[in-house]
Amino acid sequence: MKTQKLGQTNIDVSSLCLGAMYLGTRNDLASSYRLLDQYLDAGGQFIDSANIYAHWVSGYQGGESEALLGKWMRERGNRAQVFIASKVGFEYMDVPRRLRAADIEAECNKSLQRLGIDTIDLYYAHVDDRQTPLEESLEAFNRLVQAGKVRFIGASNYLAWRLEQARWISQTNDWAQYCCIQQHYTYLRLRPGTNVDPQKMVNDDLLDYCDQMKITLLGYSVLQAGAYTRQDRSFRREFLMPDNDKRLEVLRAVASETGATVNQVILCWMLQHGIIPLIAASDESQLGENLGALKFELTADQMDRLNAAGTQ
Repeated sequence: MKTQKLGQTNIDVSSLCLGAMYLGTRNDLASSYRLLDQYLDAGGQFIDSANIYAHWVSGYQGGESEALLGKWMRERGNRAQVFIASKVGFEYMDVPRRLRAADIEAECNKSLQRLGIDTIDLYYAHVDDRQTPLEESLEAFNRLVQAGKVRFIGASNYLAWRLEQARWISQTNDWAQYCCIQQHYTYLRLRPGTNVDPQKMVNDDLLDYCDQMKITLLGYSVLQAGAYTRQDRSFRREFLMPDNDKRLEVLRAVASETGATVNQVILCWMLQHGIIPLIAASDESQLGENLGALKFELTADQMDRLNAAGTQ
């Protein structure tokens, strides 16, 4: 497993982060354990969850992913081997979409209990709450860090200018700062004039900001739930445009040249840009394919072609 620094923390994390969204819901206990064990056996240690996962699955209410991870860590005795991320901010059960101080601290305590750990390694603001002052949210996150309940904090679904506001507030008050941003990102581009709210897509402003400020960028929904390769899955309408047709042509050509799958090329492209993709799988073969991306290296020419496709 390749690793890289998480922002300016001097902590090394896996360059492929395992998304645990459906562990404990769509993936039952046995299959969840197999995926977690497979990832750990491959050298991975960076596992991503959230308090809300996965309340939208019929019969569940949220918190199942964290609870399963907690059970797995206890049974395997491997807490020291893994770097656990979770999130707060979106609504589930009777918890509103909000980042008030009381919400952040209460949800952190719930997540710690479900995970069965003393400290969350990385705790995200899952969504930008424009109704709550950033000062209130950031001070609450800082209190969690000072109390030892959280090691590092990150943001998700934030625009670059809001990240800069948060950075200035934290720096001015000598509070913990967001070390990373997790955003919707894939090889295809968003059609101009559209959005995927309440999620936020990576854009050029964010890429430039992260590069200049040494903030790690993590991409979620990288493989678009299989839409790149599965006949029974389609891209969401916000990606349907001629420019993306051209990008798909180049993507498939590069996959043919390398012997990698289309999904592996997307992961390689992202990794070689210094971005950490979140990977997820419903079974071991899918996870194996994702992990296999680490075996490939795209040439400078292939990267240039992938980057330029659909822009001319």
